[in-house]
Formats: sequence, C-alpha cells, structure tokens
Amino acid sequence: MQQFYGREDILSDLSSLWKKRVSSFVTCRGRRRVGKSTLIEKFAEKSGARFIRIEGVRPRPKMTNADELANFAEQLAASTGAEDSPPSNWLNAFLRLDGKIDDRERTVVLLDEVSWMAHYDLRFSSTLKIAWDAHLKKHQRLVFVVCGSVSTWILENIIKDGSFYGRRSLDVVVPELPLAECVKFWGKSAARIDRREIVDVLSVTGGIPRYLEEINPGASANENIRRLAFRPKGVLREDFDEMFSDVITSLPTLTEAVLRTLLDNACTVTEIAEMLGMEKNGHISSVLLQLEEAGMVSADEGRNPSSGKQMREKHYRLRDNYVRFYLKYIEPVKNTIDAGSFGFASLDELNGWESVKGLQFENMVVNNAPQLIRPLGIGRAHVLSCAPYRRTGKLADGVQVDLMIQTQRATYVIEVKRKREIGHEVIKEMERRVAKIPRKEGRSIRTALVYEGHLAPIVEAEGYFDAIVPFKELLGL
Repeated sequence: MQQFYGREDILSDLSSLWKKRVSSFVTCRGRRRVGKSTLIEKFAEKSGARFIRIEGVRPRPKMTNADELANFAEQLAASTGAEDSPPSNWLNAFLRLDGKIDDRERTVVLLDEVSWMAHYDLRFSSTLKIAWDAHLKKHQRLVFVVCGSVSTWILENIIKDGSFYGRRSLDVVVPELPLAECVKFWGKSAARIDRREIVDVLSVTGGIPRYLEEINPGASANENIRRLAFRPKGVLREDFDEMFSDVITSLPTLTEAVLRTLLDNACTVTEIAEMLGMEKNGHISSVLLQLEEAGMVSADEGRNPSSGKQMREKHYRLRDNYVRFYLKYIEPVKNTIDAGSFGFASLDELNGWESVKGLQFENMVVNNAPQLIRPLGIGRAHVLSCAPYRRTGKLADGVQVDLMIQTQRATYVIEVKRKREIGHEVIKEMERRVAKIPRKEGRSIRTALVYEGHLAPIVEAEGYFDAIVPFKELLGL
C-alpha cells in the first residue's frame, strides 16, 4: 500500500454510499499518478469491505480484445477463485464477476484503467450498462467503481452518455493533494529542514502523491530533484511520455503544440489559435478539454469585477508544475540524461529558473486557493469566483492579477510573491494593479499578499495589505 494522506472529504462521500440499500455506480477521474486507485483501495480498507480490483492492460501493437478479456479473467481468478478461462465477450466477463459478489458482505469492485479495457470493443460501455441494469445493480452491498487516467473516455462514454443517466451515484474527481498534506511525505524531517527545500521540491512535483513518495527526506532538495529528474529511469524523467500518451487521441501534434503555448502565460482559445497561426476551431477546444480532463490544464472562469458577469472567454492555464518543469528543463536534455552524462548541481543553475520559479510558486498558490479563504477573513461569504485575472489592452491599460477572489460585496486582489527579499516595492506594484481594476459600485476592493521569503518589516507596518499570508501557513508549518 502506498503512503496515503488526506482525501477525508472524498472518503466521507464514498462512505455515505453504504447508507443506501442498493448498489452504487461510481466514476473516478483524475490526473495520472494522483492516487485514484489507492484512494479506492483505502476506501475499501476503511469500510472493511472485500476489494476486487481488475486493471486493463495498456494497448500495444498486435493486441486484441481477446487479450484484454484474458487479462480480465486472470485477475478476477486471482482475486476471487473464479475460473481463469478467457470469456468470449464482455457481457460474459461481467457475468462472471457478478457471480463472485457475495451479498452477505460489503464489496468494492474497481475496474481500473477502464479505457484500456474498452480500447478494442466499441460496445464496451453499452455492454457494461446492460450488465449493470440486469445484474450488478441488484446487489445490496456493492460499490462499483470505474476509474482511469484517460478521463475523457469516462466523460464521453459514461458521464455524458445518455444511457447512463440516473445510474451514477457519485462522480469522484481526485485533485492534487493540498500543500499541508504534501509536507507529510517528509515525515518528522519537515520540522528540521529549511522550508525553502520543501518549496523547491513542490515547485517541481506539485501535489502528486506518486512523485512525493519518491522523496528521500534525508537528502537535499537538489539531490532529490537530481535523482528523480536528471538520471536515467528517474520517475520525473520518464513519466511525461506515459502521461502524455494517455491524453493523445487523433491529434497528437496539435495537443503538444497547444500545451506549449501555455508554458509561460494563460491564454484564451483565440490567443492560442493566433499563436499557432490557425483559425479558431473545435479542434483546439477539443484538445484543451482532453488536457483539462488529464489534469494538465485548468480552465479559469473568472468574473468581470466591474459587471460581476462571467468573462467572455475562459483563460486556460498550465496547472501542472511537473509538466512545465519537464518541457522546460528535462525534455531538452533527455538524451544526455539517458546517456548518464547530464551534470546537475542545483535548480539555481538552470537557465531562467528565477522567473520559472515564480510561475511554479504562483501556480501552487492558485491551485490551493480554497485554503486562503480562512486566512483572508472571507468567512462564510459566498465566493462567486476564484481565478487569476487578466485584462488585455494597451500597455497602460492592461492589468494582470495573480489571483482574484470575488464575493457579493468584495473583490480580493491577491499578489503572490516568492523572493529572497520582499521590500516596499511589492506595495507599489499592487497599487498600480488596483488602480487599473474597474470597481463595481457597492463592492469593496481588498488587498492581500501571499509570500515566501523574507518580508521587510515596513511592508506589514505600512498597513496597505488587508491580509498578509506567509506560505508556511498553507504548508501547515
């Protein structure tokens, strides 16, 4: 069992399913390596339930549907003692599974990497629906989970498929771990090491449990990153190709090109099309949806602070810190890494790391924005939107805000800063931004600073910021 932290809210939602007197059909989605399978296994363990997990095999040349069926039978036999002969079709496979569910005990069934199972049979989802309606749903103590890293398959074939309407009990979307949970991977060492080392590692890994499991708490941040990213077979060296192949459909070149347009700035579909020299079309929107479902990209839907209405176009942001780090620093030297010849000493020696470090830090804060509600004093106010804000125009009119939280009565303008020394200039920067933000009558503008580094005493003493939140609060340190 992998190290497991957090996820209490999702576990609570799953546990509530046992209060029903009928079976439950659950979809589980999320980025590769985010801990979906471990979450469902932990749910079964905490429930005292029998756990049956069957994982699809990644499609490869010369594989067929018969291979997936044979794999299904072998895993079911290992878990339940069922016969291991390959079933002739998916309906027979599901009926064999149904025959091994005992109504006298709680049972959690996980069909993992379900899109791989379905790869060679276009009728897979319709067959699953038939098996569910006719057999599986009749069990009284069953939670049946379909899960996978190719979340678009689940979205298109189950969630948006009309034949499954009214059948799903829960759709679980597993996000990155909150920052305070990430720190737990350092164990007791977290209290003894320089906080900047934790921040450096998280700037590269984000809140992805699989990467954090590989951390050696006794080693420096630079040594951990060297081992994981810049050595042959390192987890961070190898994982991008597998993760990216999970996203790819019929447009691999466009998917990669779109991803690269977001490396340094958030963009709208219109801006992405212009950068690629293309007409704005459905292909770009489709690719962005795939990247969003894969957990690489976030569609930030803010509101216009002057009107309170939704912005006309979403801004797509590269939310995954690992992906940015890989494309900027690992991919360009991957052949040298694989040859064992790349010399890495520290993050600071990487070209342009200072500016990328700021982007990675800002991304961490935005991804964990809900954790700011309490320290900002927002309390029980209804949050209308929470997203970065950008208004384009002439140089004098354009404005960009790291994070803007809007409630019915206030607009919170949040500056995110990671710098060794943070002085009075941060106030001047914020004053210029606030002056350009349109203000709706009856709504206050409040300012906040989230920072990592040494904050000059004058910044707090001047009283300009309504809230100052040291990053260590989000880390729980």
